Amino acid sequence: MKLTRYLKLAALALAVAAVPFAQGAFAKEKIKVGFVYVSPIGDAGWSYQHDQGRKYMEKQLGDKVETQYVENVPEGADAQRVIRQLASGGADLIFTTSFGYMNPTLKVARQFPNVVFEHATGYKRSKNVGTYMPRLYEGRYLAGMVAGGMTKTNKLGFVAAFPIPEVIRAIDAFTLGARAVNPDVQVNVVWINAWYDPSKARQAAESLMDQGADILTHHTDSHAVVQAAQERGKYAIAYHSDMSKYGPDAQLTAVVHQWDKFYTKMAKEVLNGTWTSRNVWGGIARGMVDIADLNPDVPDDLRDRVMKARQAIIDGKLHPFAGPVRDQSGKVRVPEGEIMPDDAKLKLDYYVEGVASKLPKN
Repeated sequence: MKLTRYLKLAALALAVAAVPFAQGAFAKEKIKVGFVYVSPIGDAGWSYQHDQGRKYMEKQLGDKVETQYVENVPEGADAQRVIRQLASGGADLIFTTSFGYMNPTLKVARQFPNVVFEHATGYKRSKNVGTYMPRLYEGRYLAGMVAGGMTKTNKLGFVAAFPIPEVIRAIDAFTLGARAVNPDVQVNVVWINAWYDPSKARQAAESLMDQGADILTHHTDSHAVVQAAQERGKYAIAYHSDMSKYGPDAQLTAVVHQWDKFYTKMAKEVLNGTWTSRNVWGGIARGMVDIADLNPDVPDDLRDRVMKARQAIIDGKLHPFAGPVRDQSGKVRVPEGEIMPDDAKLKLDYYVEGVASKLPKN
């Protein structure tokens, strides 16, 4: 999808308020819940974290829920087929957990108006389709602070999936956090145009380290970047989940998604007949994102600074995109004393000052 088209559609979607779910909105004694994962579950990463949320929901709700999942589902026609199979198989609630599932989810939802659908990271909603996502940029900002305080070369590397606002927002927040503690930091980005491709992610990581990056992070689903950093004696910031088992020396921390309470809450709403379509965007304070334990190599003064910033985010006193925010050209995008509004964050299409790479043209 062209980025410009994405932005136009996102702007329209932002105007949609929560829509009551009229069809089938009644209490149920038990529900079937389906999950669609874009990558293998494995033992770390994006799909792994979603599956941990599924298991937590099962534990909390017991015999009130019956769950099933399909992993490693490509975005596109295959996703639509899998989502339809879950719906026709009696699912009452279906979570589709990748950005590229958005249109397939909406198409199937029109055919099954009595089924509730929740789409992760999307922006299109309808009467029976809601959207959800953590404020990942809060964790990214804190991780950036760790990286900025630990780098010796002042060069950080970022392995990125697709140039959409979600990922651009992550790069920018990471850069802003790094430069908050080290104004000399530069971030280089390599795009692999895939959510899950360990081989490409490793190659990108190797390239960034060859260019002088001594700390890496990623917005991809595998542990390949952390593992590559471990092998080269570099540091890494993991993403999606704690990946320290793949880089016990390399991982400085990880930006961790936490879906357990959200999935349980949505299932309870469907059980109670109170579910409504809306966009849920929760951060650290809401328990939807956080950072993992810091590596012992992180000095106490930096550790304290990061933890104080974390608490300030929870208290609403620190906003990662508070002005002044400048883009690569030095143009002020958010003036001092102002905070970037959510609609601007959701449509973010530029790199901030400190990112050394050029944003791909779509």
